[in-house]
Amino acid sequence: MRFRHPDGSTVHLAYCTNVHPAETLDGVRAQLRDHCEPVRRRLGRDRLGIGLWLARDAARALTNDPAELRALRAELDSRGLEVVTLNGFPYEGFGADEVKYRVYRPDWTEPDRLAHTTDLARLLAALLPDDVTEGTISTLPLAWRTPYATDPGAARTARTALTTLAQRLDALAELTGKSVRVGLEPEPGCTVETTADAIAPLTDVGHDRIGICVDTCHLATSFEEPDTALDALTAAGIPVVKSQLSAALHAEHPHLPEVRAALAAFAEPRFLHQTRTRTAAGLRGTDDLDEAVVGGALPDSTPWRAHFHVPLHAPPAPPLTSTLPVLRTALARLVGGAVPLTRHLEVETYTWQALPAELRPRTRTQLADGIAAELTLARDLLVDLGLKELP
Repeated sequence: MRFRHPDGSTVHLAYCTNVHPAETLDGVRAQLRDHCEPVRRRLGRDRLGIGLWLARDAARALTNDPAELRALRAELDSRGLEVVTLNGFPYEGFGADEVKYRVYRPDWTEPDRLAHTTDLARLLAALLPDDVTEGTISTLPLAWRTPYATDPGAARTARTALTTLAQRLDALAELTGKSVRVGLEPEPGCTVETTADAIAPLTDVGHDRIGICVDTCHLATSFEEPDTALDALTAAGIPVVKSQLSAALHAEHPHLPEVRAALAAFAEPRFLHQTRTRTAAGLRGTDDLDEAVVGGALPDSTPWRAHFHVPLHAPPAPPLTSTLPVLRTALARLVGGAVPLTRHLEVETYTWQALPAELRPRTRTQLADGIAAELTLARDLLVDLGLKELP
């Protein structure tokens, strides 16, 4: 979906396909047929943006066979789909029964991460619509905090890898005329947990093709104030490459038994749901929601937030809610000003099938309806901010 910003530029809105697990190229094609095109039809759009997730095997198949890449581009066109952004965070296995810590490997100290991201950049340059010259990729925020924090050479290795990536992106732009930028996506528990944590390593890299991806669920989970965070990035000259529109799980009164019970329903075995609370002594947290719910791992006199991407249009029932207000505030700052801070927005609720059983979509139709409803909410927020929806 495309929108005209008051400054005349185009802002793109997509939804991320990591909600539809696929490891192979055949699986990606099935996503387009079974999920993405039906969502487009529900929205009554001739064209729909998707934030494509290409797992390692799918990306390698496309990289090794130009004919397959051309065929994928043709299929996107024929189904009324377009790609201006990729989710390069998960490497493989995102559809496994248990993902948890595995999603952070390989990290930016490992050669496979650089090789995969380079492949994605080259693929994206070929998949961009003819009238689009800028593409973006989100990637993991360097590494999970351990063992990175105890390795004296880890920061230097990661910086070298990102510098090499920036050089390759420069060469790609010169060769293709397509500019691809990559954004580190701060996430609780990682080396770069907050936007503030991103400033030093990105300043060290010092290249405008390497910036930040602001995920509004992660921003909220870490209790970051959007205006403060974005002010700091602007002052440091760190570009907001893209933003993922997402909402976290919020519990205002975690000391109450009924709130603990409601939270426990969201503790599940597939994904990591880092949980945080802000106290007078600073931010406290656990690596997963179940650690917080059982026992005294977290103080419970202040609100809790959990890294669980809940559907934007359907916050959980009381006594829980979502951090949609944080998304609204961030979005107003990102695209509501005289000049947008980013032009690539991506709805990323990948946890539909991890919701409590009674909230999960039971059919493809229900899932498509839910994704379409999320995009409709995002569209309405953009229009309220003065952007004009384009055909």
